[in-house]
Amino acid sequence: MSTPSRFKKDKEIVAEYESQVKEIRAQLVEQQKCLEQQTEMRVQLLQDLQDFFRKKAEIETEYSRNLEKLAERFMAKTRSTKDHQQYKKDQNLLSPVNCWYLLLNQVRRESKDHATLSDIYLNNVIMRFMQISEDSTRMFKKSKEIAFQLHEDLMKVLNELYTVMKTYHMYHAESISAESKLKEAEKQEEKQIGRSGDPVFHIRLEERHQRRSSVKKIEKMKEKRQAKYSENKLKSIKARNEYLLTLEATNASVFKYYIHDLSDLIDCCDLGYHASLNRALRTYLSAEYNLETSRHEGLDIIENAVDNLEPRSDKQRFMEMYPAAFCPPMKFEFQSHMGDEVCQVSAQQPVQAELMLRYQQLQSRLATLKIENEEVKKTTEATLQTIQDMVTIEDYDVSECFQHSRSTESVKSTVSETYLSKPSIAKRRANQQETEQFYFMKLREYLEGSNLITKLQAKHDLLQRTLGEGHRAEYMTTRPPNVPPKPQKHRKSRPRSQYNAKLFNGDLETFVKDSGQIIPLIVESCIRFINLYGLQHQGIFRVSGSQVEVNDIKNSFERGENPLADDQSNHDINSVAGVLKLYFRGLENPLFPKERFNDLISCIRIDNLYERALHIRKLLLTLPRSVLIVMRYLFAFLNHLSQYSDENMMDPYNLAICFGPTLMPVPEIQDQVSCQAHVNEIVKTIIIHHETIFPDAKELDGPVYEKCMAGDDYCDSPYSEHGTLEEVDQDAGTEPHTSEDGMTRFQTL
Repeated sequence: MSTPSRFKKDKEIVAEYESQVKEIRAQLVEQQKCLEQQTEMRVQLLQDLQDFFRKKAEIETEYSRNLEKLAERFMAKTRSTKDHQQYKKDQNLLSPVNCWYLLLNQVRRESKDHATLSDIYLNNVIMRFMQISEDSTRMFKKSKEIAFQLHEDLMKVLNELYTVMKTYHMYHAESISAESKLKEAEKQEEKQIGRSGDPVFHIRLEERHQRRSSVKKIEKMKEKRQAKYSENKLKSIKARNEYLLTLEATNASVFKYYIHDLSDLIDCCDLGYHASLNRALRTYLSAEYNLETSRHEGLDIIENAVDNLEPRSDKQRFMEMYPAAFCPPMKFEFQSHMGDEVCQVSAQQPVQAELMLRYQQLQSRLATLKIENEEVKKTTEATLQTIQDMVTIEDYDVSECFQHSRSTESVKSTVSETYLSKPSIAKRRANQQETEQFYFMKLREYLEGSNLITKLQAKHDLLQRTLGEGHRAEYMTTRPPNVPPKPQKHRKSRPRSQYNAKLFNGDLETFVKDSGQIIPLIVESCIRFINLYGLQHQGIFRVSGSQVEVNDIKNSFERGENPLADDQSNHDINSVAGVLKLYFRGLENPLFPKERFNDLISCIRIDNLYERALHIRKLLLTLPRSVLIVMRYLFAFLNHLSQYSDENMMDPYNLAICFGPTLMPVPEIQDQVSCQAHVNEIVKTIIIHHETIFPDAKELDGPVYEKCMAGDDYCDSPYSEHGTLEEVDQDAGTEPHTSEDGMTRFQTL
């Protein structure tokens, strides 16, 4: 390589090195800027947190003051009342007044708690953020000093590499130059030797002597150049070795700085930041959680007082508070006139016959009045129960209003769906007021009747005592004869000894085939009993019955008997319902076969309920005829039962919760929690849309469930008329009784 080319190459190498070093310098500067920027962002974040909690503390303080003013305002109104004096004396208050005092105490408690919360924010949480900010700034300064030292050390290493590289290039260039001169000397020597080999007889002696002298000079020059080359070659090798060693060390230093030292520097800047911030925010969480705990403790006290809102005990306390007003007065004594000493009814002749006739008339009149008044009492009690059901409906859960999401819905849009804004509130209020009016009318009628009975009974008893035992007539208060419901014709069940299939814990298909009972007697009989006596029974299938009675009924069916065949409701309705559930729960193969479980669950994906019902119908039509008939019978009954949900509190969803695990158990390999919710939804769909899902009697020959199982005299329900599936769905969320229906039901009761 020529000298100009070599110089050009050296310049390119140096330029490349300087460019790389320049890039590293820029990176180091940028790193420092990033660390500084991160510290500034942290300080700003901590400042924002301080401002936030300072403002929140102000709000909590203001809120605390307002709560205290609110409590004081209403407490001042009650201090002079008799209730307050009673509260100070023995704290034996009427339950509503007790709730009121507890509400005021809860407001005071919340006032103190929020004042405490404000103090914690100001004197604890904010101070922590200030300390973290100071620590972060100090840590950055310390880390910055270390970073400068590391940068200087790194630049020294890079400068050392540059020096060694230049030395290597210099010695290598001198080695190449010495080698070139040596080769030139060797060429001159070869040329001179070639001349010495020519014939000497033509050369003069003097010229021959000159040639020998020239050869010697060339040899000496070659030796010098050889020595110089060897020296430069050795220096070049040593310089190259030193360069390679320094290069390796430099790369290792740079790698260590970027991979390890930088991470350590960032850790130095972060030292204690996250842990301190964790402690500060946990102080906030602890304060808030303790605020909630204190609040819940106070609310639990109020909830306990609400649970103890008891009219009977309040009535007793109220009367005890005003004994002079409610204490019965002294009996009126007979005030004789002008010395008349007789103070009892005289039964001597001739008034004895008149008294006897009057006694008999009173006896007859009392019998009639008591029967009439007993009927009025029953109607009054039934009406009162209806009112209590209306006013105790559990419509107070507003948890949906507090379900937070990332959407931008306003609170107002959520609250608009609450109880007070529902269109049915006006109808409910009107229905309640009309029922109350009917109740007070009947109550007045009952009280007037009972007052009359009391007066007549007193006269009757006095006459009875006067006339003596010999003239006492037999008297019994009888109830009006009940018209027995028209019994439904039952098919006779043959004894269990005539067939071998197991009833409980057996197979439904096998039992139907062996017994000849298209609908197992236990299913038909239990459903008929509930139809007659339990459609309006609150909590049917949800409330457990007597285990002893359940076992007795079960054993009777096992023996081939029908313990529910008579038309008397001498069995507990919950026990009968328990027997029906026990039968289906114990089937060897569930009513919904396990092999159809996944197919049925997949129907949940169909959002359109009508299409879902059609898909379920398609799946169920593949089941055996005997199973399908029992399904149709059962779900028609459950649909009928759900139509009385306002009385029995068992709408299709609640019934599905009770029957889902029984009819369609979740396989063990499936997720029990998530699958059970899907099972309940499937069963609910079948209950609501049973007419769409199951074929009618024309398509599937077999017994069909009848809503009226006791004849026309029994069917006085507003649901007795068969309606379409759409009508049932539309009326599902409305009040079931119009005013006229309600009056008819009360009069029937």
